Amino acid sequence: MPLEYEGRDVVAGFCAGIFGSGRRFDLVPTRANGQPAFGPTWAPCGIRHGTGLIVLTLTGDRICAMNRFDNSVLPWFGLPRSLPSRSTR
Repeated sequence: MPLEYEGRDVVAGFCAGIFGSGRRFDLVPTRANGQPAFGPTWAPCGIRHGTGLIVLTLTGDRICAMNRFDNSVLPWFGLPRSLPSRSTR
């Protein structure tokens, strides 16, 4: 999604639309250039697929920017492109 979103309410609305629309994402933590980052995985049919890398830029204790990269960068950050499905038990 090569788009730019500015402002707290706009970014919150975007994130709610992506993460709150009935999809289940697991977030695998890592770091990128000293900043917190995570690789969201999505499991539409069992195997969890890495959907990309999201890097947070912090100012103090607040997020001031988010950058998303496609899933081709996952191995550079020690993240797999897919994970086994989770047991629902």
